[in-house]
Amino acid sequence: MQRLAKLRSLCILDTTKESRFDRLTRMAQRIFNVPISLVSLVDENRQWFKSCIGLDASETLRDISFCGHAILGSEVFIVEDALQDGRFSDNPLVVDDPHIRFYAGCPLILDNRKLGTLCIIDQSPRSLDPDQIDTLKDLAAMVEHELAVTLLATKDELTGLSNRRGFLSLAQQSLQLCTRQGTPVSLLFLDLDRFKAINDNHGHEEGDRALITFAERIQHVCRDSDVIARLGGDEFTVLLINATQAQAEKVILRLKDALNHDNRLSDKDYEIEFSYGITAFQPEKHETIAELLADGDALMYDLKRLRNIDRDEDDDSERFSTDSEASWASFVNRFQETAG
Repeated sequence: MQRLAKLRSLCILDTTKESRFDRLTRMAQRIFNVPISLVSLVDENRQWFKSCIGLDASETLRDISFCGHAILGSEVFIVEDALQDGRFSDNPLVVDDPHIRFYAGCPLILDNRKLGTLCIIDQSPRSLDPDQIDTLKDLAAMVEHELAVTLLATKDELTGLSNRRGFLSLAQQSLQLCTRQGTPVSLLFLDLDRFKAINDNHGHEEGDRALITFAERIQHVCRDSDVIARLGGDEFTVLLINATQAQAEKVILRLKDALNHDNRLSDKDYEIEFSYGITAFQPEKHETIAELLADGDALMYDLKRLRNIDRDEDDDSERFSTDSEASWASFVNRFQETAG
């Protein structure tokens, strides 16, 4: 699951061809004088080719793939003659097109997760000497560098979470899968309270520390399958997979408990608090993740605005007080019922 989460965090599956990857597969094809060279990424059920030279396909099933075997180890995986190898002699990719006889794949490793391979394929048996194996490793390291660059483009540098771009891509894939399977999905839209005051009174470094702490607590109360992102500034979001609105409320309570614990132990003269909105995914209403995110954004800000108005008008009123989790939850429920 951690390997697949890292793969999906790249937001690269099913994207278009890119010259920076094709350049490296062409280089491998020329250096090793082979007809086929691939950058192959392996998900649950398939190997998908980010770059494919010499093969008229975009993906194959994982259970017949050579790369699915290659990612089980850390060294270059070599099959000198597939017809003589009991693991592959009856494989459709060997018996039929493209008639693979030789395969060498170097695992592509990012943050200690093996995501796929740079591989070379020939239709005749052959072998590689140690220098050639080192060359294939060097080319794979160049592919890994390009994957790392891709990850940086979808990652928030401060917190390590996905950024807005990464979230929109990754969450859209998750949403489509959940729609097909009829799985409930809820979105949390979170916004730090009085964040500007933290920056103004304590400096931006302290503000950064507050953001990092908040991000860590969100990760702690969520699951690996949930999609978490910092959208920018003090705005965060979580796509909760297989979670109803009631279950999403429990996540909020766990997050509040974690922050309350931090605030009690902290020697700082400010507390980390947040406002939130919960939006249940409705397939007939939310065709894209952007639409679901927009609804969550609007709800959270309406709630935050009205909460501040209520504080100004009646500071002593327990009915609208947001100093306790119970009263804030009650306020949210009343507002959502009123908003329909």
